[in-house]
Amino acid sequence: MKINESGRIGSINSYQRQLDNQRQLTDKKAKRKDEVYISATAQELLQAQSQEKAQDPARVQRIQDLKAQVSSGTYEVEAGKLADKLAPYFKTYSDNN
Repeated sequence: MKINESGRIGSINSYQRQLDNQRQLTDKKAKRKDEVYISATAQELLQAQSQEKAQDPARVQRIQDLKAQVSSGTYEVEAGKLADKLAPYFKTYSDNN
């Protein structure tokens, strides 16, 4: 009578190898990360735009006034201007459908 059969050990080892391979694949997938690079030229353009906006005193004053109106609750949206801005969007939307 044989207590240990050599054939069974081989089948257990192949199962273990399969599990190990699956673990390695999932580890490799988990290590991948998305990366975004912003070129030096794009960074320079962004800085130039922000400096240009900061140097316009009328724009800075307008933004401060709007912030104050919104925080105090006195800001009101002009319905006519809003409708004029939205009308082209709805016109092109209805033309496409």
